[in-house]
Amino acid sequence: MELLFPLLVAAVAYSFISLRVVRQYERGVAFFLGRYWGTKGPGLVFLPAGFASQKRVSLRIVALDIPPQDVITRDNVSVKVNAVLYMRVTEPGKAILEIEDYLYATSQLAQTTLRSVLGEVELDELLSDREKINAVLKKIIDMRTEAWGIEVSAVEVKDVDLPDQMKRAMARQAEAERERRAKVIAAQGELQASQTLAEAARTLATEPSAIQLRYLQTVTEIAAENNSTTIFPIPIELFRPFLQAHASRPEAVPSGEEGEAPGKALPAADLSNLMSTLRLGAARTSKE
Repeated sequence: MELLFPLLVAAVAYSFISLRVVRQYERGVAFFLGRYWGTKGPGLVFLPAGFASQKRVSLRIVALDIPPQDVITRDNVSVKVNAVLYMRVTEPGKAILEIEDYLYATSQLAQTTLRSVLGEVELDELLSDREKINAVLKKIIDMRTEAWGIEVSAVEVKDVDLPDQMKRAMARQAEAERERRAKVIAAQGELQASQTLAEAARTLATEPSAIQLRYLQTVTEIAAENNSTTIFPIPIELFRPFLQAHASRPEAVPSGEEGEAPGKALPAADLSNLMSTLRLGAARTSKE
């Protein structure tokens, strides 16, 4: 009895020493006498002290930063690119048995893959089509790390650092592109305006009196301004009725001047109307 009690106390103490607590988000890769004993956890795990050991592996997603990499694109532009990789361990046994340090190995693989993939794309594609590049990076890295029991959930290119000369060249290109768009828009506006004016001219041509009404409306608008002198052109349409009336009259040869070229005499009434129209067209509006 004297020996049994110390042995019982030693067994209880040994049992307490051999107990391990594995958290919910962790797994313990156990080894018994150096051999793989399985994956333990979560909860309370019994590992015989002195005979067994374990390595804890977190199953949470890890955000692994990829340091800036000097990359030369396919169109020979030198840029610095950094990215971030999101990964998690799906098989803790492989992550411990197949690779020495899975975090370091995944980081190195991501850096190498980033340089090789970006070296095959052009700068414009790198700046505008990052979704495609991210998908390619994720597919390659995930395929390589699958044997390590690691799943890559996403790879995102964070920043692309361009040389100053390239930034200035891109700024000039963007400025030239905006000027081109402005000129095209202005030309389209001129085209639409000319088409509208042509339509208005065809509408006015159907009624000869419409041009006179438009003419008088323009005079009214100009006279409303605070000016001292108003100068405006006289449309030839105002003289067309007088010219047509004069052309329809028969030719007359003055007496005593035989042999001279026949001329056209303008009647006094038409001449009076023409002078009245000229005075109306050359009117000056004064406001003080």
